[in-house]
Amino acid sequence: MRSLTNLTDQQLIHLFMDGDSEALEALIIRHKEKIYTSIFLLVKDKYLAEDIFQDVFIRVIDTVRSGRYTEEGKFLPWAMRIAHNLCVDHFRKVKRTPTIRNSEDRDIFEVLNFTEDGVDRKMMQRQSHDRVRQMLDLLPADQREVIILRHYAEMSFKEIAAMTNCSINTALGRMRYGLINLRKMMTEKQIAL
Repeated sequence: MRSLTNLTDQQLIHLFMDGDSEALEALIIRHKEKIYTSIFLLVKDKYLAEDIFQDVFIRVIDTVRSGRYTEEGKFLPWAMRIAHNLCVDHFRKVKRTPTIRNSEDRDIFEVLNFTEDGVDRKMMQRQSHDRVRQMLDLLPADQREVIILRHYAEMSFKEIAAMTNCSINTALGRMRYGLINLRKMMTEKQIAL
């Protein structure tokens, strides 16, 4: 694959529209981790997350090929919205709401930056991430979702509000209460990260 890494998302989309399949591959590689992990954190099933991830890019391809893509410079939030909507559709089908449970496969977000000095550091990092996951499990679903989208997917509150169909103030409030609840849990359980 030739070097497409320096091109913007918009440039890659235009190349793909002109028939360059390597441009689509570069776009998928660029955003795979964020999109897949966000899906996985919502559905809690590796195989289902892979299926939904593939569905996201099938929709992306169909939309771009049909000439309906108009989100100039906003590819990732647009793709994340498709992913979120597909997750919501899945939960509507199975008549349950999304929650996050512990998983050894992925980190929730990179809040803990340890240098890789050795086994002891890696063990401390794993334990800290496990504690964060356990505490996130205890949050209400709306607070947990905003924290994941903000810290892992690095979405703005405006993008989160649009994705979750709420106002920016509601998204900010959910984040605020989620962080307050996490701090309260840390204090009650005397957890230090």
